[in-house]
Amino acid sequence: MPVEFLEKNSDWPTSDWPTLHPLSAFPRLNAHCPRWHRAVAKGLCHTPYLLVHRNDAGVPEGLLPLHFVKSLAFGRFLVSLPYVNTGGVWASDESIARELISAACDLADRLDVRYLELRHEKPVDHPRLNRQRTDKVHMRLPLPGSLDELNRSFKSKLRSQLKKIAGQPFEISWGKQPLLADFYSIFARNMRDLGTPVVSRRLFECILSEFPDGAELGVVKLEGNPLAGALLVHQHAVTEVPSASSLRAYNATGVNMWMYHQLLARAIDKGSSTFDFGRSSKDSNTYRFKEQWNAVPYPSVWQYYVRRGSANDMRPESSTNQSLIRIWKRLPVWLTRWIGPPIVRGIP
Repeated sequence: MPVEFLEKNSDWPTSDWPTLHPLSAFPRLNAHCPRWHRAVAKGLCHTPYLLVHRNDAGVPEGLLPLHFVKSLAFGRFLVSLPYVNTGGVWASDESIARELISAACDLADRLDVRYLELRHEKPVDHPRLNRQRTDKVHMRLPLPGSLDELNRSFKSKLRSQLKKIAGQPFEISWGKQPLLADFYSIFARNMRDLGTPVVSRRLFECILSEFPDGAELGVVKLEGNPLAGALLVHQHAVTEVPSASSLRAYNATGVNMWMYHQLLARAIDKGSSTFDFGRSSKDSNTYRFKEQWNAVPYPSVWQYYVRRGSANDMRPESSTNQSLIRIWKRLPVWLTRWIGPPIVRGIP
């Protein structure tokens, strides 16, 4: 059967895909939950598409979620899935995966985008995909049944670090909207310090709303001052940390280390069997930070159908973007909170 285009959120399932035919060749990822598509589309003002392949009986055997990202400054892109590290094709076999990608490439032509970006974990062989990135990996930690077991699994150096900061009078609070102001204040300042435009507060509001039982914020305070915060999403026995930040001025207190230990404890309390730290460049500082918790690298294969220019143009490592990063770091935080969201919503 031909690939079906669903172009309206109202055409999508309200929560999940309970009737999908079992798919194995290209596995389901957490980002394939329809809640993510609604949250990101509403939070970043993107136009969402969903490509569905059905068998002759009408049973879905493959899908590919996409978001149309556009701005006057950067151009037009088709991405699966912005903000989320995973996405791309979910299909029962290679031939169905290729049909979905062919349809996505046709849509990219119709929308006249610079490129189509598929955030795979397993590559798909397709003649129109002309570039891929494998320089980053997903860092994931298999979780035991208790925090005591997890603590015993750590190397002595990490246990010593945790013992050293255990005496700090940190406090962590868990919640949703009431913690959003503190979390976003920390997050926005940290993004400014990194030289990165900050996403809108509305994106986090939409994620918390779309995942009423799965998403929560954790905010760490010291003597009443918020120093660190994280967004957690618990689903399908996996706890993800899509966004986390701490104030650099308090690095010496060990607040970031303390917070991540609390995040791991929270994931175990929620019954998760995997903690997903997110993507990192191999052998980078963030890679080594996650590795010390015994996180294991998993493949990240982002594949592209590039129609114009280069996919490298949008990467922070480009010389042009490095200059912009240096400028951004010098801007006042209040200004970056104002001009950052309109900028970042147009970046794939």
